[in-house]
Amino acid sequence: MSLLRVERLKVHFPVRSGLLQRQTDVVKAVDDVSFQIEPGKTLGLVGESGSGKSTLSRALLKLIPVTSGEAFYRGKELFAMSETEFRPLRKNLQMVFQDPFGSLNPRMTIQAIIDEPLGIHFPKLGGDEREDRVAALLQKVGLDPVAMHRYPHEFSGGQRQRIGIARALAVEPEFLICDEPVSALDVSVQAQILNLLKDLQDEFKLTYLFIAHDLAVVRHMSDDIIVMYRGKIVERGDADRVCEAPQHEYTQRLLSSVPVL
Repeated sequence: MSLLRVERLKVHFPVRSGLLQRQTDVVKAVDDVSFQIEPGKTLGLVGESGSGKSTLSRALLKLIPVTSGEAFYRGKELFAMSETEFRPLRKNLQMVFQDPFGSLNPRMTIQAIIDEPLGIHFPKLGGDEREDRVAALLQKVGLDPVAMHRYPHEFSGGQRQRIGIARALAVEPEFLICDEPVSALDVSVQAQILNLLKDLQDEFKLTYLFIAHDLAVVRHMSDDIIVMYRGKIVERGDADRVCEAPQHEYTQRLLSSVPVL
């Protein structure tokens, strides 16, 4: 049984113009997309900017409204749920964002940033227990627990992304959407973050939807790959097959743009 199954998902945005803001067109950001992810696996989602990747990820977490389609998480249809019904599931589905600085509140200490979701989803935990958990999470992602008393601007980009990963792990999720988690980082730091994500997946039996525009990075992380172009899936399959014998012209162009070191 799949952990997440998406059926014919569409996310369309109206284009309005004129004094009365009448709808003149529609942007089909995600158009008739279907896929599924097995527990403990990584599905890579690749495409250039504007292909609909991030829109898809935000729709799955109900951060933006969908036009039509269904998404089943452990058999439960997410889009049919009210916010009250969906709230208990939020801790199971978390996101690691692309910008490790923009996703962290600059006015909060690292302890407060990681502690905030703990207070929401585990209200019975005492203050000392939450502080211990924050310290353990920082160690788990390779940071010194002393860092919890500092602010985001005091860290490098790679360290901030580790903090973002710790925040996502704080509520003990089983499904993580990694939305371009290394695209804003130096190449040497990218490898460290990718290896960290793989180690955490093995340890906690996590399931990933890994989004990127770099096919080489996606291949390193993924069991299967889907390729999006202008809101549609144009190719899908085993990661090695898609990268070694791409069938669609767009996938071939993506591969040709990967730098060879």
